[in-house]
Amino acid sequence: MTQDWNFLLQRLQKSADDLGDARAEAMAAAEGTVVAPLAELGLLRASGPEAADFLHRLLSNDIEHLPTDGLCRAAFCTPKGRMLADFLIWREGEDYLLQTGADLLPGMLKKLSMYILRSKVKLADISAERALIGISGPEAADLLMALGGTPPPLPMGRIDCLGGSLLALDGRRLLLALPLAEAPAVWQQLASRAQPVGSGAWRWLEIAAGIPRISLSTQEEFVPQMVNLDKVSGISFKKGCYPGQEIVARTHYLGKVKRRMFRAHIEGQALPPGTPVFSPETGDQACGAVVSLAPAPTGGHELLAVIQISCAQAGNIHLGAPDGPLATLLPLPYALD
Repeated sequence: MTQDWNFLLQRLQKSADDLGDARAEAMAAAEGTVVAPLAELGLLRASGPEAADFLHRLLSNDIEHLPTDGLCRAAFCTPKGRMLADFLIWREGEDYLLQTGADLLPGMLKKLSMYILRSKVKLADISAERALIGISGPEAADLLMALGGTPPPLPMGRIDCLGGSLLALDGRRLLLALPLAEAPAVWQQLASRAQPVGSGAWRWLEIAAGIPRISLSTQEEFVPQMVNLDKVSGISFKKGCYPGQEIVARTHYLGKVKRRMFRAHIEGQALPPGTPVFSPETGDQACGAVVSLAPAPTGGHELLAVIQISCAQAGNIHLGAPDGPLATLLPLPYALD
């Protein structure tokens, strides 16, 4: 069944980002119900009697009190508070599953494993055992009702589904994490009633939701508050120590967040994560960096970028160079400070 799913992915994808027409797929994601194979994401599993305690001591959120029907976001940081990875975390039985970018997984497995020592916990990359499928749009809930006969959970909740999990990321986006044996048939059912799109369209939905995605090119660039992780309940300020906690807490309690993540639109070609951002206020010195980018429904690209707040307020933001493409700021679904 692994071969069946991989063959399906290869047949579907015309490029790394789309299934053939990036702009049309972004438009479908904006206006209709879509289904996306999410091969650019992967999964870690933490198992064992001390898995919760192990993750609780390393990540920015409260893992010990994560309910079996809940989700949370969290950061894994350096001792200086810079993000190495962002995770979406949920429970399946006694195990904890951590979703992050597939490009980060090998390094994160190695890095997290260094902290195990005598803890009764095992870590494993289970990306080859699970298929991740995203569903979004006004008919997403009805599609899944027809598939499993059970209403989807409320936002940031999970339920068991076909040997895996169904996750509600918000009021629009749902995520299936299924055993590979189930994936091809489920995909065919969903794709018969929703528009198939590539990972670029799904990333646009993340951008519209103001959800950051750390990549290899942006590791150790941002403190969690810079990418608004506190605005999407990705930080607990009541838990004990974890790597970088002192910096994250000081930033929160002293109110010294000088950079925040903004949503913007640019015309022209794509620019990779990590591309510097410039403003006349800082001249030749960058005032931020691109976090993620995707084709926009209206043409051009939408992006999330960390920008010095004063520069964003002044406007006239350029990407890549002081005279690079001009960015038009767009609203986020949550308020910044």
